[in-house]
This record gives sequence, C-alpha cells and structure tokens, in this order.
Amino acid sequence: MKHARRRHSRLRTRVAGTTGLLALALGAGVAPAVAAGKSNVVPVTAADPGTDEAPDQAAALDAAQAAGLVPSLDDAAETPRLAAQPQRHAAPVAPAPAPAPGQLTLPAPTGRHGVGTVDLHLRDSKRTDPWVPGQQRELMVSLWYPATDTSRYPAAPLPNSPQVLPGGVTMPTTAGHTGAPVDRKAGKLPVLLYSPGGRGNRGTGTALVQDLASRGYLVVTIDHTHDTGDVVFPGGRHEGSMLPPGTKSRDLIDVRAADSRFVLDQLAEIARGHNPDAEQKPLPTGLTRAASTKHVGMFGASLGGGSVAAAMQGDSRIDAGVNLDGQLFGSSEHQRLDRPYMLFSSEHHNRDTDGSWERLWDNLHGERLDLKLRNSGHNSFVDNQVLFPQAPGAFGITPELMQQALGTIDPNRSIEVQRTYVAAFFDKHLRHRHSHLLDGPSHHYPEVDFVR
Repeated sequence: MKHARRRHSRLRTRVAGTTGLLALALGAGVAPAVAAGKSNVVPVTAADPGTDEAPDQAAALDAAQAAGLVPSLDDAAETPRLAAQPQRHAAPVAPAPAPAPGQLTLPAPTGRHGVGTVDLHLRDSKRTDPWVPGQQRELMVSLWYPATDTSRYPAAPLPNSPQVLPGGVTMPTTAGHTGAPVDRKAGKLPVLLYSPGGRGNRGTGTALVQDLASRGYLVVTIDHTHDTGDVVFPGGRHEGSMLPPGTKSRDLIDVRAADSRFVLDQLAEIARGHNPDAEQKPLPTGLTRAASTKHVGMFGASLGGGSVAAAMQGDSRIDAGVNLDGQLFGSSEHQRLDRPYMLFSSEHHNRDTDGSWERLWDNLHGERLDLKLRNSGHNSFVDNQVLFPQAPGAFGITPELMQQALGTIDPNRSIEVQRTYVAAFFDKHLRHRHSHLLDGPSHHYPEVDFVR
C-alpha cells in the first residue's frame, strides 16, 4: 500500500511539474484565504494551519491561486484575524496565449567570481522521515560557490525542473558549472542556507542564489523532501508530496528547521575533510578547505522565509536571517531572537497586515529591518518574476494573472534590488562590511520602503 501511494505521488508531481511548474514555488507563507478557488492543477495534499493565522493578502495571489497556478499549503477556509483589506474581485480569466518556442534565461550574476555548483544526497541516519514512517530522512541539496576554470565544466540546469515546457519552450541553464573547482581567492566562505516556498523546490530562487555565490558565498539550497514539490534523487527516484491530511503549517516549519540544522552538520563534516554524500560523489576541488560554519546566514521565500526564525531559534550557528515575504506559523513568532533579522515584503504584505510579523517584530532584539518592495507581488521573490513574462503561454498564465502574481515592478529591476539589499545585509553581519544602504531610504532604490 505504501509503495502504491508513493507511485501515485510521483505520478501526480510529474503532472504538476508540467502544468503548474514554478508557480508551485509559492505554496505557503503569505497565502490568502481562497476557499472558493477551484484548482485546475492536479491536487497535492494540503497542509492545514489549524489555529495558525492566514493574512487577507492582496489580489496579487487571489486570482492565481483560484486558477490553480499558485496552490497553497494553508487551509483556504481559515478565517483571517488580521487587519482587513478592501475586497477585490479577479477579472474573468481569458484563455492563456499559445506558448512560443524559445530558450528562457535568468539574469547573469553580478559578482566578480565565476559560479560552481554540485548536488548532494544527504541521509540523516539519526532521524526518521516525519512524513513517511519507517524511512530515514533524506534530502537533496545544491551547493553554489565561487569557482574558477568554469569554462571546462558544463553549465548546470535548474534543479528539479523539466527542461522543456509546452510549445517547445526550454528552461534556462544556470550560471553554475557542475563540479568546477572552488576559487581559492575567495578564502573561507560564509554560508547561506536557502529554504524554498511550499510546494516549490530548491531551484526556484536561482537568480538570487547564484548571484550571492558570485559574490563569495557558499549557498546551500535545500529540498525539504515530501513537503516541497517533486524531488529527484540519484538513480532517477522521485519523491513527491506525502503530507497527511490535517498537516499544519507550523509542523512543516518545525521539520524545515530540523532539516536546516542537519544540513549545517553536514557542512561541518565537509570542513573536517569528510564527504557526506550518500553515494560518495566526488566533491569539487577546494570545497573542504573553503567550507566553514563559522559565519552562517539563512534566507527563504514564502514558507521558506517563514521558516528562518524557527531555524535560527533552534540553531545558534545561524547568525542572521532574511525572510522574503513569508508568513510565520507556530511558536517562532512568540520567541525571543537576539540576532539580526530582515523582513522583506511585497506591496500588500508587511507587519501592518500580518499579525505573525508584528508579533515577531516585538521579539526581535538584534538589528531588525522591515523593508517593502513597492509594486511587487508574492511571486516577485522567486524566479517566476523573470520566467513568466518570457513565455506566459508555456506556464499557462494570462497577462491579468501575471500582473496579479508579480505586481507591476520591472522583473529585472526587482531582482537587482533584492540582490543588492540581501547581499548588503549578509555582508554586514557575516563579513562586517557596513553599508549605509541599510540605514534608511535611498534615492538609488526608491522601490524600497523602510517600514518603521
């Protein structure tokens, strides 16, 4: 019965991968209540936030979720207790335009280093998988790092993404080169962990991730198996969503925090000269020498962003955190956090509209920042913001839905702003490089509001 269930899960995640695709990255975190929304995407078991709150988010997600483009892990019937916003009604959905063949691209990194990447299969022998009884917890992660001699190594595809979409549209290759040697000139690398949105995967924030690697960070992107979308393990084994009915968002966050702690443990093993990969895949040259857990940050989008505080509270090695538009669930919003933390929200989501942000804000006792990206939507914090406009038909998204999901900010400018502020925050707290950019509004970046 268990094997039949797993085969069924794998099948439906493959179908979802070609219909909802990267829109699934948005899963949970700041999802609005959309009880009336009928999904036309193959359903994935949803999580029930129980007594967790779900903010009455702006229409940027309402129509997209109602159309099944952006499924939510949150209980759609949950009644928000936050400040009410004006009721919005989505325009009638027109048929999606036919996709045109083409090669999609991501913005090139801006740092001075080339970028290398390697995928690792990690097995936690001390922990049972919380969603599949009797199975050890297994994770797939990707390491992104400053690299040299990149021309001699193949460019990596987006992790866990189908390479060809409807209409012959090809997904982008990344700026990462598989297995390239670590650039010695970068020295010891500060570490950044990345947690994706609910039902997304570790590849959905690649535009930001590979840029941080080019600036000299070792960025580790994590697939939270059975909670995120389809995860592909060595040998072609697929593991899809296995969340039981009634799963609460706070439980997902607790598991993600434990995953993050385990991943840091494995990085420490690499720094000690060990190879934690389950198949003993060769590690890139120089990785052992460059890896360190002395300076660690964490960031994430949507549910991944909402998981950062819990991970920091559970692991003192994480020195600073950034939450990209993610609601918090569970106890983390009520607990003291004495390390630097930055909230970065879309146009209609901040601590004035999200009670979980307001409660966490009162418990932040390190440097705290609350930034808002003007004219942005929830999807503006993942790669959807540049992929959707290039081939809306391939993603099955109309211009109306695209604007509601992405806002009106120029996608490339949105990425530039996020790269600049996220890097400035981690540079300050992990490298002691102060930037006046974080002191207040900048005329160079009028899109960013400092919420006081």
